[in-house]
Amino acid sequence: MSAVLEARGIAHAYEQGATILDNVSASLGDGEFVTIVGPNGCGKSTLLRILAGVLSPTSGNVLINGKPALSIAIRERARRVGFLPQTVNPIFSMRVIEVVQLGRFPHLGVFGTLAAHDHAIVDRCLGDTETRALRHRDFLSLSGGERQRVLLASVLAQEPRVLLLDEPTSALDIHHQIEILALLRRLCAGGYGIAAVTHDINLAARFSHRMLVMGHASRGIMASGPPVEVVTEPLLSEAYGAPIRVCMHPITGTPLVTVDVAQPVTP
Repeated sequence: MSAVLEARGIAHAYEQGATILDNVSASLGDGEFVTIVGPNGCGKSTLLRILAGVLSPTSGNVLINGKPALSIAIRERARRVGFLPQTVNPIFSMRVIEVVQLGRFPHLGVFGTLAAHDHAIVDRCLGDTETRALRHRDFLSLSGGERQRVLLASVLAQEPRVLLLDEPTSALDIHHQIEILALLRRLCAGGYGIAAVTHDINLAARFSHRMLVMGHASRGIMASGPPVEVVTEPLLSEAYGAPIRVCMHPITGTPLVTVDVAQPVTP
């Protein structure tokens, strides 16, 4: 599997003496769904933002299809890599369909006019994220989960070959969590490379091809591999600093994680 996106020797510090990432290397291949898990503050979102070009590393390089990301024009990078941050705070009102249409910007000509082909892609992305019924709603009037699905539709409308998603299902109910993750797997089957930060280890283990486990002490990636290989009690207990238990899901056959509690839970 060829790497469409790669980090080589990435380091980052938010302030002097507070290094959060140190000599981190990772890759994402065509048709691969990779999830990044780990405790709060271990650098998951930082790594994703560096891969997306939103944040500059202290040292190291990001490569897109083997080329340094900084050597590629911004508009061309937007055709290759789509990024959905954890939170988006709009500053003015727009209709949902207008938000999704913004995703077509990297593909538009000098006059910025959407052709029939662009409108068809926007409609498809609304359908894929179950947001067609919202198309004429004011984006600011939507719930958090609705906004998240609309923003995902906008990123999909870019038609990038790589998607980088920071907590894409955090504001969604369980039905839409499953639908979005199933959609991401279908996109991978079509050749997309997708990396997503998530706190839900169980959903990550169910849907991802490969998981990256990060921890505070490691200042980077502790393990990388298929869920059945990295979702283990010793590794996760070390990463999270808590006694974690792992069993196999009786239906899906994927690893299922629980956490021991120090005191009995009373109703």
